[in-house]
Amino acid sequence: MPTIGHTESSIGIPGTGSRFLEPSGTGDQGAGRLRYLTGGGGTPLVLLHTVRTQAEHFRHLIPLVLDHYTVYALDLPGMGYSEIVPGASYEEPAMRAAVTRLLTRLDLQDVTLLGESMGATLALGTAADLPGRVRRVVAVNPYDYRGGIANSSLLARTIVTGVIAPGVGPLLARLEPKPVMRTILTGGLGDPAALREDYLDELLSVGRLPGYSTVARAVYRNLPSLAAARARYPHVSAPVHLIYGEKDWSRPSDRHANRRQLPRAEFTQVPQAGHFIALERPDVLADLLIPYA
Repeated sequence: MPTIGHTESSIGIPGTGSRFLEPSGTGDQGAGRLRYLTGGGGTPLVLLHTVRTQAEHFRHLIPLVLDHYTVYALDLPGMGYSEIVPGASYEEPAMRAAVTRLLTRLDLQDVTLLGESMGATLALGTAADLPGRVRRVVAVNPYDYRGGIANSSLLARTIVTGVIAPGVGPLLARLEPKPVMRTILTGGLGDPAALREDYLDELLSVGRLPGYSTVARAVYRNLPSLAAARARYPHVSAPVHLIYGEKDWSRPSDRHANRRQLPRAEFTQVPQAGHFIALERPDVLADLLIPYA
């Protein structure tokens, strides 16, 4: 059973509480404790965050949909306040297994999955695995192509390249000066003002947790596994809504490729928005979600 746990997050989201899903001991070998935020009422809405963020990435979206859904915003393995397990895999199949674990252990049915960036790719893969549980997928700026965060800016490209490099990589992963983190994240926004200082401080605080730099480095090194996961998209039977920011890091060819992979998907492009739509245009996502509830 899930247990209520303490969270160190400095950001409170009204109407939600933090819980932890413990490993079952049967089939969860090597899996750690997963933290998630939950609240609201209605059919389940599972939210899956972006690279190097956490459940609070959806802090502005959650209050807009709590009257329509029971929300479950997951901290992906090793990220946010989910447990850091030494030697754990951060390839796409391992992270997708954690999402599957949440849905099956909580016995969630009739689920709407909304993921952004890495979370969008995981949402689509999970829907392919669990067609009997997932009724709809909202995939926001799927991160399923090479380059990705390196397209944010020259600084982002330099930092990510350095973090995954042998030798100097572990040191760079431990160094996250606030101005650097701000520059990388605002490179994913059409409106830089959408990056709030308290959220930036929260991410930096989590980044100082023991072992977090190892997780961050492993996640960046395994981003190509997200591109490989695109092969699973044609197996998704649930309705899909693809959402892209006009200024997302993906190329037009990446977006067209996904439309070919998911020919029945609805498609929306958000004018002037970047990669982090949940931060700068949560109203767009809420307006799309509420009619589905």
